Amino acid sequence: LFIIVAVSAQLLSEAWLNFTEYPTANLSTSWTNNESSFTGPHVLQTLFYDGSAVRSLVLSSPQPILGPYFGAGFFCASPCNVFLFAIYIFHIRSDTKPHMVWSANRARPVREGATIELTIDGNLVLRDADGSLVWSSGSSERSVAGMVITEDCNLVLFDRRNGTVWQSFDHPSDVLLPGQSLLEGTRLVANTAATNWTENQVYMTVLPRGTNGYTGLYGYVGSTPSQLYYAFSAWVSENDTGNGPTKVTFLNSSLSLLVQTRQPSNPRMHNISLPAAKSTQYVRLESDGHLRLYEWSEDLLKCILRSDVTMLRELNDDCEFPTVCGEYGICTAGQCTCPFQDNSSSINYFKPVHLRKANLGCAPLNSISCQEMQHHKLLTLTDVSYFDTHHTIENATNVDSCKQACLKNCSCRAVIFRYHLNDSESECLWVTKVFSLKSIQPETAYFNSSAYLKVQSSPSSAASHPVANKRKVILGISLALVTAIIFIAVVITVCLLRRRKYEDNDEDLQFDQLPGMPTRFPFDKLRECTEGFSKKLGEGGFGSVFAGKLGEERVAVKRLEGARQGKKEFLAEVETIGSIEHINLVRLIGFCTEKFQRLLVYEYMSGGSLDRWIYYRHDNAPLDWLTRCGIILDIAKGLCYLHEECRRKIAHLDIKPQNILLDENFNAKVADFGLSKLIDRDQSKVMTMMRGTPGYMAPEWLTSQITEKVDVYSFGVVVMELISGRKNIDNSLPEESSHLINLFRGKARDNQLSDLIDEHSEDMLSHQEQVIQMMKLAMWCLLNDGGQRPNMSTVIKVLEGGMSIETTILHRFLNTNTVLPLEDNPTMYS
Repeated sequence: LFIIVAVSAQLLSEAWLNFTEYPTANLSTSWTNNESSFTGPHVLQTLFYDGSAVRSLVLSSPQPILGPYFGAGFFCASPCNVFLFAIYIFHIRSDTKPHMVWSANRARPVREGATIELTIDGNLVLRDADGSLVWSSGSSERSVAGMVITEDCNLVLFDRRNGTVWQSFDHPSDVLLPGQSLLEGTRLVANTAATNWTENQVYMTVLPRGTNGYTGLYGYVGSTPSQLYYAFSAWVSENDTGNGPTKVTFLNSSLSLLVQTRQPSNPRMHNISLPAAKSTQYVRLESDGHLRLYEWSEDLLKCILRSDVTMLRELNDDCEFPTVCGEYGICTAGQCTCPFQDNSSSINYFKPVHLRKANLGCAPLNSISCQEMQHHKLLTLTDVSYFDTHHTIENATNVDSCKQACLKNCSCRAVIFRYHLNDSESECLWVTKVFSLKSIQPETAYFNSSAYLKVQSSPSSAASHPVANKRKVILGISLALVTAIIFIAVVITVCLLRRRKYEDNDEDLQFDQLPGMPTRFPFDKLRECTEGFSKKLGEGGFGSVFAGKLGEERVAVKRLEGARQGKKEFLAEVETIGSIEHINLVRLIGFCTEKFQRLLVYEYMSGGSLDRWIYYRHDNAPLDWLTRCGIILDIAKGLCYLHEECRRKIAHLDIKPQNILLDENFNAKVADFGLSKLIDRDQSKVMTMMRGTPGYMAPEWLTSQITEKVDVYSFGVVVMELISGRKNIDNSLPEESSHLINLFRGKARDNQLSDLIDEHSEDMLSHQEQVIQMMKLAMWCLLNDGGQRPNMSTVIKVLEGGMSIETTILHRFLNTNTVLPLEDNPTMYS
């Protein structure tokens, strides 16, 4: 047995040695990610005990054969249903597991069948199984000769002189490897979790010299504005500032801050000392904000520092970190709790996100409403501090003025009032998003600190005279009951009369008399397929939508509200909508009309509505620029078909992200077209009564006859939401920023359009010139005069590069006549 094991080990070693003779790849090479037939030159699949796997394209072995390997290829964690193109460190033994140190596509994993190709023009391109572009190195036409993974775990595209054209070291994800630097303008962004590769809200970056004279490595947690929790900095005089960038480099036994001075040969260096390397090391920014050092030991990677010790030694304990107890959680000696009850009324304002996982934080029972600021109050937490101390409220010299400043600004979610000996040495800190708080001991703390959390309270029901209040309650209940009884009687009578009218008028109508209709379903069938209309997908102006399943096909069932026409008129409109088929319009599968019930059955869109992807309500990763462009083009094609290619022109009248649905590949389709006429047959009312959603309605709703150009205006609003990653109307923001289109006009006037680009997406910022061109198309669509807006076929020509936007569009957009914004007068909506 010993001889067999020894011989097997020798053969395995020789095989791997032969394999690692191929750490490079040549141009015009393609690899396909497939478990049964992983194709491409010199590829190797390795499975591990935890269910993870790597499918290596290139390998490097800086260690002896029993040491770790550096590989680049497809990486997956258990269960292996999605993959990253990644760089990883691993051992050939299957009882270990690989450790990813870089990824190109952690915001958009790919599936089986995906490909990575080193093209003939030198571009490294990753495509998903459907052929859609996921990532590229952007190195085409730069004389690339091949690809190699080096002995320091750097993936390099090199030219014919072995010069570096592109390297992974220049694009760090959440890891620094020995010799790798974090430069000004680049970030380390933590993963959400060990097996969730999406970007976390915690990041570190190197900032240039600021107005305070300091430069260095800074740790933030994302919010608006970002909140600082760590700084490793150095002061540099303005006269000594050099031309080169500041950078942080991971070296053997140190993390070094290198500050360039006017003497290039004499830069300033400041170090965080680390244990000397005995083997392969790397530094990772963890999801909790820790910066930890890892080193290869025996056959696996393990942290050489205890889990409760961090390289960020200035932070004394875990309670100093911003997400240790989630949002609103209070950290006390490493234990997490939610804010206590209000002592005066014994009311709970917060609840744990998870009863058994206190570190996940707390959630307010009532969300903050900017429309009900009169019901905002501050919950007092004594002896509590906060990690970010850099956002102060000027002129708030005492605790009362500090609290009032927060109550007057809806974007403020908490204030921290700190003082040393008395209020004369105090400061008021404001917070727009509350992460973990820290409990402090007054006798040992350097300062006194109290936190005041904003909560939403209901109007007080307490009365000064209990007897009088009791009488009022009884009287109010009696009046309410009488009113309710009368109202219910009237409603029942009206419903019965209308029901009888529909039955009398429609019972003689036979479905067979109307050929070419979509499938007609009995009401009971649709109630059964939606499990009693229990799974609501959404709700809009025309009714609620429920998930259902007809056989093996998933469907979306809309119950119309406000449909008052008879069966014959309803069937006529269904026939019109059902005859419309276009790849960018949601397909009508069938309908139901039984007595007073009116339902429509649509195809199911697995990606949901567009708003969930651009407002970041589900912690989703930001969409890349190409995906956003594809969505904009899809919307334009759908509207163009409705406006210009149908037998009967159809104006949608309610274009907004909630009515744009996506499939699993982010192909967009317009929903709810034609429903305005289904709801109301009176043509004059269609043209005069306001329809749509505040913020997306064109100015001519107030002044003139309505045409399809109102959809063009709404399209322009949606384009700007896609570009900026925010809602058109967001009352949680300061008043001057709450209306996106007004802000858009101001930024255009000040030549600051780049400020509106979605800050969540580095890919968007890298396409700044193209994004600004898209903004100019939005300007054209948002002109107040509907006659000057383009039709949708013209919009498509611009998007596809067949037509240019007029150079005067900025002037026309800025100098248009002012029209009352419809979002400012909500009482006018029908």
